[in-house]
Amino acid sequence: MKLNQTIFPLTLALAAMFADTGCYKSHPKVTQLPGSQAQVGDTGAGPTVPPANPFGDQPQTPTFSDKTGQLATSDSWDPANCDQDRAALADQTVHFAFDSAAVLSKEQDKIVIVSEKLKSDPAALLLIEGHCDERGTEEYNRSLGERRALALREALVNAGIDAQRIRTISYGKDKPADPGHDESAWSKNRRGEFVLCHKKAGA
Repeated sequence: MKLNQTIFPLTLALAAMFADTGCYKSHPKVTQLPGSQAQVGDTGAGPTVPPANPFGDQPQTPTFSDKTGQLATSDSWDPANCDQDRAALADQTVHFAFDSAAVLSKEQDKIVIVSEKLKSDPAALLLIEGHCDERGTEEYNRSLGERRALALREALVNAGIDAQRIRTISYGKDKPADPGHDESAWSKNRRGEFVLCHKKAGA
């Protein structure tokens, strides 16, 4: 009888514990509604649904980032002292996959065309602009845009172009090609643009 009095409360306690923990089964994954929590964007944590003013962050002043492991720093010329032709290579804009700075194989032909243009015009210089879509933090996007521009610079150097002729800059998410807020727009904004430059007289 005393044994039953001892076991019964223990049985009730165990039953309550199992009911509370779901018999140690893992809790089901809950799918969050869009915008209900921060999610990974093009460049790290950020909302998938943009705030009311998705470009409301105060843009940081972009800085040239001509740095990478084996390439010399290209600081011997200033794009501000050049005539810039954005139209010359506009059709060769390279697009990137989500959260990636790898140059896709389908974009390689554009690198070839840009390298041939530079080889045919020895006086030409090149500014490469790295861009991202609106998702993610300002800082992460700036870093990813930099890596995208540097990846294109390295590809051109591998194609035979002197690294000193190329400068890179990252705008992060500050200059979208498409102001939309869906994958169609984001895919256009994950890009690297080429600006053909010629030094101004006396520069």
